[in-house]
Amino acid sequence: MPAGESAGPALSAEDRAGRSRRATADIERLRAGDVAMAALTWVDNAGITRVKAVPLSRLERAAGWGVGMSPVFDVYLVNDDMTASKYIGGPGGDLRLIPDLGRLTVLAGQPGWAWAPVDRYTQDGEVYPACQRSFARRITGLAAARGLELRMAIEIEWAVGADGDDGTFVPACQGPAYGMTRLIELSDYARDVVTALERQGVAVEQFHPEYAAGQLELSVAPSDPVSAADDSVLVRQTIRAVSARHGLAATFAPSVVAGAVGNGGHVHLSLWRDGQNLLAGGPGRYGISRDGEAFAGGILAALPELTGVGSPSVASYLRLVPSHWAGVFACWGWENREAALRLVTGSDGEQAVRANLEVKCFDLSANPYLVTGALIAAGLAGLDEGAGLPGEILTDPAGLPPGELDRRGIRRLPRSLPEAVAALEGSAVLRAAMGNPLFEAFLAVRRAEVDLFAGVSPDGITARTRWRW
Repeated sequence: MPAGESAGPALSAEDRAGRSRRATADIERLRAGDVAMAALTWVDNAGITRVKAVPLSRLERAAGWGVGMSPVFDVYLVNDDMTASKYIGGPGGDLRLIPDLGRLTVLAGQPGWAWAPVDRYTQDGEVYPACQRSFARRITGLAAARGLELRMAIEIEWAVGADGDDGTFVPACQGPAYGMTRLIELSDYARDVVTALERQGVAVEQFHPEYAAGQLELSVAPSDPVSAADDSVLVRQTIRAVSARHGLAATFAPSVVAGAVGNGGHVHLSLWRDGQNLLAGGPGRYGISRDGEAFAGGILAALPELTGVGSPSVASYLRLVPSHWAGVFACWGWENREAALRLVTGSDGEQAVRANLEVKCFDLSANPYLVTGALIAAGLAGLDEGAGLPGEILTDPAGLPPGELDRRGIRRLPRSLPEAVAALEGSAVLRAAMGNPLFEAFLAVRRAEVDLFAGVSPDGITARTRWRW
């Protein structure tokens, strides 16, 4: 969003009153389900889900007039220290957290509780320019204005365990990677996680033990970009709640044990127009349409700066290791799990429905609303520029000699947060998309976290961040 451009329509007094009235039916439904409290959440620029809660008796007022919260949380760091940016920082000012009752959900893993994500407004009813959820909605609207529909889903990887007496991670199961043994060890837990999610209206497509010690993964059905980000928040908080009820702790940190495979947050996306998947049925490679290729090409070209949004923590770069299926090279390939941009076509006969792109270099320390919005902004820029996709890579790029990588124009993505910040700082596309207040606050948090962990060992980084996400 160019500086000064409106972030969206303001709330009038009539809008507020209408929202409050419409909350009545929701409140009666929640009372019937023995709900007493509602958790209202947003995600800050450090990737932390923050919350304010209200008793059910106050939800009607919150729906129209919001709950107060300082804008300073946009410059909170992962350890709850505060920094400042050009536009945001300090104790002054206040915002209103307005819950989206369209996503109001009774929490199966937290009896007596409901949840809703919030949009953030100023006290005079204007959309707060640094509201990440509003950013994702606005960029989705720009795509819709061009006749484009995005369907997205964010994979969830997590590790279950606890800290040992010496501070090292102790996994909650001992079975091998992808092994049925591990699933049996955590059978009741896994069942309860999936059951809770389905009771909350989240369509779980699959669940499996992952590679690292105590690591699990589940995938959910795709949705519109804002809903996909909401789902990512809801799924993770549900996993936390179910874990706690089983006497376990869950971490979504990108690096749980330094030197081991970490938790990713891969994003799947497809692009549609008039009911047609633009990644299938076209004249290009693997059936990609011309506009589908341009959108994908825009994402591929912007991956260095997008990495600063999708892998935004110091710990992220302990995960981004070659030959670990983390996608650390800016290239694409059909079903290539070492390419940062993987084309998934689906099985014969279902390509028109299933074909999608997977962005593999992201993790769950990211704000999911910034991730979805930034990916769309990069893709739209690719459409504007008529971008294309270079030759694909079907092998592990790490196995190619440097000269071959150079010849093919394959770049290693940023190896550290300072490198990612430098790439992001130079992105005119993402600055314009986010707008200066949000963009500068996000950069301020990144720079402050670089300073916070300067000189800290990999083991120290994981120990200090393991339970923050």
